[in-house]
Amino acid sequence: MRHDKQLTRHTGAVAATLASLLLAACSAGSTADGNSTGSPDKNSDSLKIGLNAEPANLDITKTAGAAIPQALLYNVYENLVKVDASGNIQPQLAKSWSLSKDRKTYTFQLVKDAKFSNGAAFTAEDAKFSIERVKSDWTIAQKAQMNVVDTVQAASPTELKVTLTRPSNDWLYRMTTRVGVMFSRTGVSKLATEPVGTGPYVVKNWKRGDSITLARRDGYWGREPHFKSVTLKYFKDPTAMNNALLTGTINVIGTMQTPDSLDQFQNNSKYKVIEGTTNGEVVLSLNNGSGPMRNLKARQAVRYAIDHKALLDTCWAGRGKLIGSMVPPTDPWYQNLTNQYPYDLGKAKKLLKESGEAGQTLRLRIPTLPYATACGTVVKSQLEQAGFKVKLDQLEFPAAWLSTVFKNADYDMSIIAHVEPRDMQTVFGEKTYYTRYENPEFSALLEKADQGTQREQITYMRDAARLLSKDAAADWLFLLPNLMVADKGITGLPVNSVSESLDLTGLGRS
Repeated sequence: MRHDKQLTRHTGAVAATLASLLLAACSAGSTADGNSTGSPDKNSDSLKIGLNAEPANLDITKTAGAAIPQALLYNVYENLVKVDASGNIQPQLAKSWSLSKDRKTYTFQLVKDAKFSNGAAFTAEDAKFSIERVKSDWTIAQKAQMNVVDTVQAASPTELKVTLTRPSNDWLYRMTTRVGVMFSRTGVSKLATEPVGTGPYVVKNWKRGDSITLARRDGYWGREPHFKSVTLKYFKDPTAMNNALLTGTINVIGTMQTPDSLDQFQNNSKYKVIEGTTNGEVVLSLNNGSGPMRNLKARQAVRYAIDHKALLDTCWAGRGKLIGSMVPPTDPWYQNLTNQYPYDLGKAKKLLKESGEAGQTLRLRIPTLPYATACGTVVKSQLEQAGFKVKLDQLEFPAAWLSTVFKNADYDMSIIAHVEPRDMQTVFGEKTYYTRYENPEFSALLEKADQGTQREQITYMRDAARLLSKDAAADWLFLLPNLMVADKGITGLPVNSVSESLDLTGLGRS
């Protein structure tokens, strides 16, 4: 089956983050390069984007979370294939590919003239090295997405054959994400500080706690991006980020952290406001492995106790979408499951009493991220109305939250946005993950979905999502919107966030 530049529907995500630093905001009264404030010249070849979370380091292979691929994927690093702005799989370092009749062997035809930023030529040997390295050297949970690979062969400098242990609907899509990054065989010794990729940008400067500056590199093999320099500026304070745009310190707010402050930009002709969707599910995580939330009736009581519309209106200005599951509407197997556990205070009280957990104090441990702190008090209040006892703890993010909740599962409930694309399998498919969910029927459905036809994949993934919701493995508060604000002349910004990458290569200025 031929896949030469085939448009195959897939989605991803870029939005918030799971493991990134929230550090001090820079002054909104001057530009990043020291110039006076004010709107930049429309002919300027530099761009400054405000973001809320900085990477802890730049090693995409050993550091979880969304902040590193947000900055580096498709910009510094490239893959064999990528997801475009419409969610379709497109060629990148592979100009074409084909799939064998047994659906197990992919043959990629690679571009001939790509080079890494260290000067080394990109060949099929580098692709082989990169794919095999996921199993041997990566440590983050996403490495499991490469377990289906059996053998990798560099048939020639420009031809790569990858044979899977079984047919997999998911594998090619995963090659568009961080696990599909292509590394130089001679450029992996300092990934935490000096990433080496084939992309159009290199990391020029990293002012920790402030900004990362990417510089367009000479000799790039593909189409040269518009901006010579892109600075990603990180703000702890959302108001400071808003002021930075108003005063010309930055050109773009990459992720709006205060939806109720959009009016000041919507009513100003100097700016454009982009509002679309993401696949960043804001999850009320429940610890299925220990404590009161091991009890099914207690989990069901939690779900009935949450008035999702009131919560969304209160803590996120009504912006976002209620979905009721771990599947966003941009995925082919989306189904609206919001009615599976409609708000019903009476049922919540009844189930809590039947569970025998009414006297237990639930530890709601949330990260110091805007959506989590805004929604945490609402969740606490609504659960207490149903008879739960709730202790709310705010944990510094990322260090304290990652150690306490994510690593040690020392919590009963938490609130986190899972923004990695198609992450239902990652978050609930492995019992050692922090949700501690385990259901053999769920795992079997995921396996059938991956190995079946595309139609069967949709059917089984819907079944899996429905089972996950029925089990009350978590509660899905809402889907994060894609809210961006930019100087009016900035072009190429995506309406929907459909990949792990904040793809800078298509941005421009009119």
